[in-house]
Amino acid sequence: MKSALIACLVLSVLSVEISLNNVATTQALEKLKESQWASFIVDFAEVELSSGGALTELVEAINQLIDQLEEELDDIHHAYSRRTDEHNRDVTRLEQEIQDADRDIFNGQDFIDNVLIPQKERFQSALAQLKTNIEENRRVLDGETVNRKKQHEQFLSNIAEINEAIGAVDESLGLLSQITNPSLVQFKRVQTNLNRIQSSFQNHSSFAPIIRALLELATEQNFADQGSLQQLVKIFNELRVQFVDSLNQETADENAAETKFAERVAQLEKEFAEFQRAVLIKNSELAANEQKLGETIVYVGQRKDDRATLTAQLQAENDNYAAETDLYNRTVSEYNKEIDISKQALGLLTQPSFEQYVKSKIGL
Repeated sequence: MKSALIACLVLSVLSVEISLNNVATTQALEKLKESQWASFIVDFAEVELSSGGALTELVEAINQLIDQLEEELDDIHHAYSRRTDEHNRDVTRLEQEIQDADRDIFNGQDFIDNVLIPQKERFQSALAQLKTNIEENRRVLDGETVNRKKQHEQFLSNIAEINEAIGAVDESLGLLSQITNPSLVQFKRVQTNLNRIQSSFQNHSSFAPIIRALLELATEQNFADQGSLQQLVKIFNELRVQFVDSLNQETADENAAETKFAERVAQLEKEFAEFQRAVLIKNSELAANEQKLGETIVYVGQRKDDRATLTAQLQAENDNYAAETDLYNRTVSEYNKEIDISKQALGLLTQPSFEQYVKSKIGL
């Protein structure tokens, strides 16, 4: 009621310029009474004065209203000040958290782009190289194995030929050793056996030309000359020694080749095992890298969501504070307006001319 009363007084004061210290006082007050609430003030003053009272009660009520309005306005200022402090703290906190999120996003993305992805590519390249190394290792091992098999087969073939040659020489020496007192029958029998040896040997042995030449020579002999027979036996014996030496050399070469092959296989298998271990390590490193990459991608995504949420909260806080500031400004303006109006009304009531005017209206 007090605020409404003061508002009416404001309307009255603003619509009628009253100067109680000049000749227009009566006319101004008459104009003032055209307002219902202003008329109420005048009527209230008339009743108060006609009953022997004074305007002090009305003046006191307006003073109390002014005090109340100013007290409420102080509370509004304090509340807005607290809200401003809270707003500034929230804005500072949110802006700091947004900066933290931006830093985390930048660092996370930089870690992905410049560490994890290049590291993953290096691991993949290393695995590809290891795969190539393993394939080459197996290819070399297969080639070495095939070559060794061929060498061994050639060794067996050479041994067979040498043994066959030694057998032919031994058989020929056995026949020649049987000739003591050559006779036509004995000669024919030795010649027949030498032809048989030559026929069965010459087609598949690398030593066939030498053996065949000696057999032809022995076949042509009549063995009457013991010196020629002994010379032929000596040649066969020397040839047999050479064959035996060749047999021993072939065997030694085979043993050396087998030892070298075993060492080579051991080396290749060792390399293969090292490659396999390296593959296990790189796969483990790649798995750890992919796990870290996935975790970092999720983390960056989460921090982006955090930043979006924080940005929305900051915008909402700024919007709310702006709305509250607008309400505060309008409220302060209204309070100041009411206080100003109340003070104007108080000034009007405390002028002696106003009381004189009222008294004159009631005949006092």
